[in-house]
Amino acid sequence: MSIFVDENTKVIYQGLTGSTGRYYGGLNKAYGTQVVAGTHPKKAGTDVDGVPIFASVAEAAEATGATATCIFIPAPGVQAAVLEAAEAGMELVVCITEGVPAHDEAYFFNKLKQEYPGTRLLGPNCPGLISPGKANIGITAGHIAKAGGPVGIVSRSGTLTYQALYELQQKDIGVTTCVGIGGDPVPGTSFIDCLEAFEADPDTKAVMMIGEIGGSAEEEAAEYIANHMTKPVSSYIAGVTAPPGKKMGHAGAIVSGGKGTAAAKMEALEAAGVKVGQNPTEAGELMVDIVAGL
Repeated sequence: MSIFVDENTKVIYQGLTGSTGRYYGGLNKAYGTQVVAGTHPKKAGTDVDGVPIFASVAEAAEATGATATCIFIPAPGVQAAVLEAAEAGMELVVCITEGVPAHDEAYFFNKLKQEYPGTRLLGPNCPGLISPGKANIGITAGHIAKAGGPVGIVSRSGTLTYQALYELQQKDIGVTTCVGIGGDPVPGTSFIDCLEAFEADPDTKAVMMIGEIGGSAEEEAAEYIANHMTKPVSSYIAGVTAPPGKKMGHAGAIVSGGKGTAAAKMEALEAAGVKVGQNPTEAGELMVDIVAGL
């Protein structure tokens, strides 16, 4: 199995008519993802490489039966795009866009929690997710992901999401689903959300978790792992050498007041029984040992 998406997931691309949306929408479609529609209020009735364009998400969903959307809308329009998708009943909204104002993120995060609990938001500022051999929604390169399980991946870092997939592929280890949750301060989907889903998935036998400095998400995940996970976990935390007070990459990756350091996160994960690597390659090697023992 997989989590959140599979070969039956039908996806609408909000922003398919733009150059970036068209490029990645085309790649996702070529991978085998069911890219069934795009949206643009002024281009309804046209198509992008054979994919029909509708005026709204609601119209596209009604015509195609889609349950997911992928957003390639410029940052100022993301709030409206997310809420439009939720109002149309989308079960999954994947927002690739970076640079979304934190105020907007907080607003639609809480709006979805309060009024649209049936809609899962992934991102913003994330690479999306891939269930290898089934569906790829976002900007992850499909050729670096080996299908067949037994490992699930969840990562805050986009680049390290790709490296985690590649490390496992090089070691001939397949993946059920790889989820890039994004590194913004208010992610729609958390480590714990993914860990819970992987724990419930019978085909996922182990999990690789990639974190980074800043915030407390990794410490919260460690507590969840200690109390609820029965499946083994390997991890890597980026930013061991990051100086305090300096933002490193993502908006959420900043150490402040002695909190959010890589060392603290690694210590919490190790205390929860997680095998923690000092670099991404070592985390992959630790997963090799874990898989060998399954």
